[in-house]
Amino acid sequence: MQSAPQRPLRTRSGRHYPQTATAQTVWLFDLDNTLHNASQGIFQAIDRSMTEAVAEFVQVGMHEANALRQKYWKRYGATMIGLHRHHGVDAHEFLHRSHNFELQPLLCAEDDIIHQLNRLPGRKIVLTNAPEHYARQVLQLVGMHSVFEEIWAIEHMQLQGRFRPKPSLALMQQLQARFALPAEHFVLVEDTLRNLKSAKQLGMQTVHIFNPGTPHSAMHRGRNSYVDLRIHSIRDLAQRHRRLKLVEYSNR
Repeated sequence: MQSAPQRPLRTRSGRHYPQTATAQTVWLFDLDNTLHNASQGIFQAIDRSMTEAVAEFVQVGMHEANALRQKYWKRYGATMIGLHRHHGVDAHEFLHRSHNFELQPLLCAEDDIIHQLNRLPGRKIVLTNAPEHYARQVLQLVGMHSVFEEIWAIEHMQLQGRFRPKPSLALMQQLQARFALPAEHFVLVEDTLRNLKSAKQLGMQTVHIFNPGTPHSAMHRGRNSYVDLRIHSIRDLAQRHRRLKLVEYSNR
């Protein structure tokens, strides 16, 4: 099976968008613990690198830096937002410093993930609270870059000068407006339940990919009312995606 044809991978900041003249399903894929298993070592590397970055930018010890990292992640959905708001830290500088480690030896993804993603009909977007350079590197190293049309990374999740990462309802509404499609045309594939809950509030379809390494995921082994499909892998999604209400391509 041939992979999708090579095409440039746009980012939200590029402002290079085609007109949406056809009705198709738009798949919104989270990155970490969705398209690859970050719990196999990458999350630990990020936590370590981010704690070091917090210590450097705020000029505190490692213990206090670790406490700040977790506090702002829980409160804002991203440590960077808390540092930017309360300490005046440059968001872009922090994102690059906090994700500065060797990625390739830690990557762990499904062997046939490209083939399985190509089995899903519709447009595919990466929607991640991670920084753009990190997301792009993951996609390139795994070979998934040709599958996805765009990357929406945390740098691009700004409304009226403030960062609005997942699970922001305003972010989801911005995505819907960008494609000029009804909410039910979107499918969000995520390991984090709170992000799926906000998408469902707008009427999007939701897929929960269960990963025991995702924070708090072990507490949610049953079916949630805001989850349309629960899976354990992208292969599982490719095999069961017809259970969703997908929008077929049309040129009329």
